[in-house]
Amino acid sequence: MKLRTVFTTLFFSLALLPAFRAADDPFVVPVGTGEKVIPISLTGYSGDAATVLKFDLEVAGFEVTTPDRAEFALSGKSEGGRVEGRLQDVRSKASLLAKAYTGESIRLQAHALADDVVMAIRKTPGIARTKIAFKHEPAQGKSEIYVSDYDGFAARALTTDNSLVATPAWVPKSWHLFYTSYRSGFPWIYSHNLTSGERRPFAKFPGLNSGAVISPDGKRVAMILSKSGSPDLWVANIDGTGLIQLTKTREDESSPCWSPNGNEICYAGRPQERRGLFIISASGGQPRRLNTGGEPNPSEPDWSPDGRSIVFTSQAGANFSICTITPQGGELRKIVAGEDPSWAPNSRTVVFARRNGSKRVLSLLDVPTGRVKDTAQVSGSRSQPTWAK
Repeated sequence: MKLRTVFTTLFFSLALLPAFRAADDPFVVPVGTGEKVIPISLTGYSGDAATVLKFDLEVAGFEVTTPDRAEFALSGKSEGGRVEGRLQDVRSKASLLAKAYTGESIRLQAHALADDVVMAIRKTPGIARTKIAFKHEPAQGKSEIYVSDYDGFAARALTTDNSLVATPAWVPKSWHLFYTSYRSGFPWIYSHNLTSGERRPFAKFPGLNSGAVISPDGKRVAMILSKSGSPDLWVANIDGTGLIQLTKTREDESSPCWSPNGNEICYAGRPQERRGLFIISASGGQPRRLNTGGEPNPSEPDWSPDGRSIVFTSQAGANFSICTITPQGGELRKIVAGEDPSWAPNSRTVVFARRNGSKRVLSLLDVPTGRVKDTAQVSGSRSQPTWAK
């Protein structure tokens, strides 16, 4: 879990950047009993364009199939530095899209086409051109913050601190991250503007400073500080002023997340040694325990942008599971093994960490269908992903 990771990972020196590769056969969970996938055919594409389109559409709840089984047909070509796409409704023969893409790499053009296909059929924005940030551990006891495309490609190191890092979080609608780093020898929260490169300490109180998450309007920061004793939930303005303490318990709080309207915060707590999820007003007050259906040790909540669902991790012994629940409690759905979930802007897809032997890989979960696909693979481990919104 995130708080556990903060205390157990060791200091290190990063010598070389890792070598990234695409998975030859991405891990895919068979479709469960949820929403039906949409059959679509792809013809005329090859190379990166074909690979990207298949991946993006399968993540979005489509099934790439043969023309005789498809409800929609996407045809075109990728040559001369451009990608073309024509989308047709097979049953009605209606043309839904006809467009050419230029000016970027073939991968980015294919991502743009996939997003347009999703919009044309599902009437919701696609996520193929979004970004994620995550913690990367190239070897035991070494970690840095990385940023990549949503599918794991184009990954680059944001930090080279040669120390422990944890819990990256995006400022909404901004090329800006908050995260915890031990570069000073202590767990401080840093604010990092990726456009200007400016980085400054945001919270450097005695003890733990971790778990910073920014409100949807970009004006406030919720975080876990132990400045008054045990790790508690605090909120401050994004300039560091107006610091207030929301919880005061002897046990530890962790993993805060904001409601989409910015009025409430969900977090993990452990009163009377029984871990649970709690929701509290962002201005303070009495927290309420969220009914998580008896799932053991719930933690790492993330509130969907549409406000309808909270995804979280449950832990039974050494086993971790991704679950969803309504903010009122109830309608629990235990979906797949994994941890560290983060919602995409579409409130449909979740990125999470999946254990694969001795390392963790990042995977994408299409919540309505239960289908999972791994992102591009990397030497070492990836964890604690956060989706830019």
